[in-house]
Amino acid sequence: MSKKKEEVQKTLSIHNRKASHEYYFLEKYTAGIVLRGTEIKSLRQSKVSWQDAFGMFQDDGLWLKQMNISQYTEGTYNNHDPERPKKLLLKKKELKKIREKSQENGVTIIPTHIFINDKGLLKIEIAVAKGKKLFDKRDSEKEKDAKREMELGIRN
Repeated sequence: MSKKKEEVQKTLSIHNRKASHEYYFLEKYTAGIVLRGTEIKSLRQSKVSWQDAFGMFQDDGLWLKQMNISQYTEGTYNNHDPERPKKLLLKKKELKKIREKSQENGVTIIPTHIFINDKGLLKIEIAVAKGKKLFDKRDSEKEKDAKREMELGIRN
């Protein structure tokens, strides 16, 4: 294999860091995700943008919209559409719970973490979340800073 090609990761762990700043997480679920071959190869190279991604219920289940997985550089005519909606695989009981929670006002479904489990399967962690107000964001920033200063103060 050529050294010029990008290194493909054996393990994968991508976090949506902005999500915890923008939302309160009410519940988290781990789901499977339906992907095409070039999508998984692109994800292994960490080429994903999910700033605007959200979950939406359609007739046959929960779908992840506006998650952009870049096209695989080595892909040919078989390459995928980057903006393609992705179906999430959950149990019916979990889907029912998520649907009930998402009907509440101000509650949304967002992806928080993509990882490969022990069996080598790609999983996505989704959260049923409620948006933070501006003053809530400031409060959480102050708490983080205070916690950081306490830890530094103890170490010094």
